[in-house]
Parts: sequence; C-alpha cells; structure tokens
Amino acid sequence: MRFGYADTSFGQLHYAEQGSGPALLLLHQTPRSWDEFRELIPLLANEFRVIAMDMPGFGASAALPAPQTIEAYAGAAWELLDALGIERATAFGHHTGAAVAMEMAAERSACLDAVVLSSCPWVDAAYRAGHSGSGGVDRADHTPDGEHLRTLWELRRPYYPEPVTELLDRFVHDALSFGIDPAEGHRACGRYRMEERIGAVTVPVLLMAGGADPFALPNQPHLRKHLTAAPNVDETVIDDGTVALIETQAVRVADAVRAFLSSQVNNVEPIH
Repeated sequence: MRFGYADTSFGQLHYAEQGSGPALLLLHQTPRSWDEFRELIPLLANEFRVIAMDMPGFGASAALPAPQTIEAYAGAAWELLDALGIERATAFGHHTGAAVAMEMAAERSACLDAVVLSSCPWVDAAYRAGHSGSGGVDRADHTPDGEHLRTLWELRRPYYPEPVTELLDRFVHDALSFGIDPAEGHRACGRYRMEERIGAVTVPVLLMAGGADPFALPNQPHLRKHLTAAPNVDETVIDDGTVALIETQAVRVADAVRAFLSSQVNNVEPIH
C-alpha cells in the first residue's frame, strides 16, 4: 500500500492506493478516513487498482469549510480521479460515502462502470428535517475536561460489535483529527436532495447493508424503488454487519463486491 496527495481545486487530497487493474474508488463514512478500508483494500488489490481517499474536510485531506455538501464531496472525488489520470472507475461508498457515490453516478454515470452503495442513507424531507441542524450522531461539544471524548465514544458504542475498543479507537482518532467537525458530514447528508438525484443513476448498482445496522437496513427498499434508471440493481445483506461493516466483515464485503463486478463484466444477470 502506498500513500499520496493529489492537487485539486479543494487543496491537497490524501489517498491510499494498492493494486492494479480497473479503478475502484472507496469513499468512507463520516467522520472516518481511508483507514475505514484498511482491512478491505488488500483483499481487492489483486484484481483492482484500489484507491481510498480522505474526502475533503476529513483525515489528512484539505479542510472544507461548512456548510459542507454531498455535491462538494463528489466533486472532490472526481478531481482526485482526474489528477490520477483515471478516466473510468467503480465508486464504492459506505454510509455518507454511499451518498457521495450516488451523486457521482448521478452527475457523470458515463464515467463509472458501477456503484456499490454500502449502508446508504435514504435522504428525503423527513431525513433532512432530522439531520440538517445538530447533525445527530457524533455531535459533541469540546470541553476542557475532555468529556467530549467519552461522549463521542458512547454515541457510537451501541452500534459497534464487541470487542469495541480497537474499532472505537480508530473512530475517535479520525473524529479528533485537526479541523474536523465530526457531525458536519451528517449535516451535509441532511442537505442532500437524494430523491431528486437518484433517478439519474444509470449504471449497475449493488446495494449492501449490514443486518445489524439499524441506520441502513431499512433503507434498502426505498433505494431500490427509486433507482429507476439503473440497468440492474443487486442486493446483499451481511447478517452480522453493523455500522462498522467494512472493518469487521471485510472478507464478506470483498466477496460480494468481487462477485457483483464480475457479473457486470460477464453480462450475467444478478439474482434479485
């Protein structure tokens, strides 16, 4: 695995890369970084050029002032691909990253081979009403006694599998990176008008969710219903998967992605 920076109009964007072959861009959830895909990248690098970016405003990428938007994250992802000389790719996003992958497909489907929407939110008027203000989860005011550290930990803890310590250490590390507001990405999701954009997705889609992720699993039927222009929509549920699906179920995630993308290359009709 190697690391690099790409110069873009957003500033320098940081990424991790491994492998060769068709490009596969990985987009993390809020407020994570490329590290969310640490276990997954090597599993796919034998068949793909895997690139996991820190979206602007996260990780080691350039800061992005509020109000942040899904459209800005997607624009930065396109600029990263352009800077790396990549003309076509598959976009894989998890939670907030899935909304970004969807916007990438809505904006420039002709430049994508497929999208994988892992634990994708369903953003409509009701979602926006609940997320555009406080940002919901991951909102903790910094205090001199460090209580915000426990607040961030406890907000996530119910949705992570045991043992949680290593997983939440990684989450808190990303959430406390310099200049990051852990809740701003959730607000960005709450500003997105997904119901007006999803119909413009015209590439094959894999919908993936963890069976133990209460934020994601209920969205599958809504997403499938509104992906009206996608030539095919495949679905998979990883039974034991939680919000930390990518870290804890990397092998099963990699298998699902590999099978889905192979079916597209071979023009095999996926099982619905």
